[in-house]
Amino acid sequence: MNEPTAPNEPKDEPDEAAAHRILSSRGECQEAFRLAFAEAARVGCRELWMCDADYANWPLSERAVIDSLSQWAYSHRKLTMLAAGYEEIVRRHARWIDWRRQWAHVVECRSLDQIEASQIPTLLLAPGVVTLRIFDKVHHRGSISHDPADAIRCGELVEGLCQLSSEAFPATTLGL
Repeated sequence: MNEPTAPNEPKDEPDEAAAHRILSSRGECQEAFRLAFAEAARVGCRELWMCDADYANWPLSERAVIDSLSQWAYSHRKLTMLAAGYEEIVRRHARWIDWRRQWAHVVECRSLDQIEASQIPTLLLAPGVVTLRIFDKVHHRGSISHDPADAIRCGELVEGLCQLSSEAFPATTLGL
């Protein structure tokens, strides 16, 4: 006869709810971004991939996000940003712009000129750590996942997009 598992005993199967969570509001999406950046900093993954048409709805100017990125950014780390354009970042995310100047050696910004902005996915990928995707930016629907299969799919997607991109948005501009 099988004995019932005590509530505090570990289960043999992984907790699917912990591996994948659906996001259904602006607040949930914003909190998921904060948590994903914090987790990437805590774990210390080697690279981060960020992809969005304009990053207008990301919490990139929040002190907690900047603190997480600063904790994450060490040598041999790389953050790759893919975007249709960087005008919204300049307009909305002054703290991130300042952070980026300090950490320019680990940040690569690339432009997706060949792809229509509406076709650019919104995602944050910390390979082996967390994958955050926003499927519907208008209604704030998305998911955050710790599933390796999600990370592989998103990794293939961003690597393909990166091949179609070109360098953009320098950290500093030299003038005469």
